[in-house]
Amino acid sequence: MNKSNAISSTEVIRNEENQAGVNKQATWRSYMALTKTGIVKSNMITMFAGLFLAAHYTQTSLATQPLIVILALLGSALTIAGGCALNNYVDRDIDYKMIRTEERPSVTGELGGSQVLWFGLILSALGTGMLAAVNMTAAVIGLSGLIIYVVFYSMWTKRTTTLNTIVGSFSGAVPPLIGWAAIDPGLHPYAWSLFLIMFVWQTPHFLALAMRRCEEYRAAGIPMLPVVAGFEVTKRQILVYTAALIPVSLTLYGFGVIYTTVALVLGIGWLALGFAGYKKYDDDIKWAKHMFIYSLYYLMILFAVMVIVHIF
Repeated sequence: MNKSNAISSTEVIRNEENQAGVNKQATWRSYMALTKTGIVKSNMITMFAGLFLAAHYTQTSLATQPLIVILALLGSALTIAGGCALNNYVDRDIDYKMIRTEERPSVTGELGGSQVLWFGLILSALGTGMLAAVNMTAAVIGLSGLIIYVVFYSMWTKRTTTLNTIVGSFSGAVPPLIGWAAIDPGLHPYAWSLFLIMFVWQTPHFLALAMRRCEEYRAAGIPMLPVVAGFEVTKRQILVYTAALIPVSLTLYGFGVIYTTVALVLGIGWLALGFAGYKKYDDDIKWAKHMFIYSLYYLMILFAVMVIVHIF
């Protein structure tokens, strides 16, 4: 960032913090917006899958452990929400440059920087405390994911290297580990397979998003792969990770024929759509949009099937 941009960003932040107490009235919706509820919900799906599967394989009845379940679910949600709020605090000097983030309360002036910071810290502390009440393994995993997301991703690599996506993938992959650890702190190999699936899945998912928002990331000075290396390199990376996800998802073949079949079909379908980007699509942004949407369905269906095959 050059000197003029740095001065401009500083002035924007100062104006926002002044407006927070003068021009706009913060509401509970303002604070909720900081938590990125969509991200929290999607992460809770994978967290619950880990929790449920751990209970199944340890022959633990969740109905007899209501306090553990509530603390694990609420602790995970608050920790993730706290991380998202802290991300808003860190990114408040660049969010105004991107269409998808310019309406955040930390940008519009609804909430000042100190309000955003304290809200994120309080949520993170409460969440980590609840996970610690479950067991220290769950708390350590949750805190590790939080630190990676806020410090190593948001504060460091997001602004310095195209490897930011890989770093962020570590934090995004911990929810199923938290869920499993809440029931089984020993972490069965299946728990690590869930982690690997989430870790590999995130790169093609977020690179597709980065392609769609390439010019916004460029304007914000964020070195996402499409900005630095272009679409062709990004598309090849998406295909590599999509292909790698197929064998990774099949490490859970012990879940049975139905799961294995669904995982294989979903993986091949995603890869086929990816290769279509080189032949069928003449619009890279359209291809990226379809890849992004498919990634969401892939995750929801795969984890839903994991749970369903263990119910019946």
